[in-house]
Amino acid sequence: MAVTDPSAPTIPSAPRDALGDQVEPEAPREQANRRWNEILQETRVAQTGVQILFGFLLSVAFTPGFKDLGTIDRTIYVVTVVLGAAATGSLIAPVSIHRFLSGQRMKDELVETAHRLMMFGMVLLALTIGSTLLLILRVVLPGLIAEFLVAGVMLYFALCWYALPLWLRRRSTRDDAA
Repeated sequence: MAVTDPSAPTIPSAPRDALGDQVEPEAPREQANRRWNEILQETRVAQTGVQILFGFLLSVAFTPGFKDLGTIDRTIYVVTVVLGAAATGSLIAPVSIHRFLSGQRMKDELVETAHRLMMFGMVLLALTIGSTLLLILRVVLPGLIAEFLVAGVMLYFALCWYALPLWLRRRSTRDDAA
């Protein structure tokens, strides 16, 4: 175990990017532009997924088997479609906001608002995926198997999409403080 000399001068650590690589300090405008570009890339991925899922959901009501769904499954379907619509709106909203605010010198507000919409949209997307899975599995599997499988998938989403990033952020903050 290495022993450090407490009287040795401390050298402030250089700023690091999300992957831990040292980077030069950014001007506030550069940081806002970088964060906006990151949000755009993330939005492209999420928008594509939610739009495909939403399109699938809209087509389900026009299939021959839809009329055979019971009240509970129809309710799950309606909730799923509403969640999908809300997720679509939340994940596409940053594009609309950008169009309205372009040239208004409001990049910081735009980035913060887009960040919040993306976070909320991802929650809605996870709920949409979970309820879609529930609807499909209730039709395919007997008993409560569907509910247990969906609970497992939703737990997995919560771990991958929320707990893991928060744990990594906390660990990074702890490492930077050390």
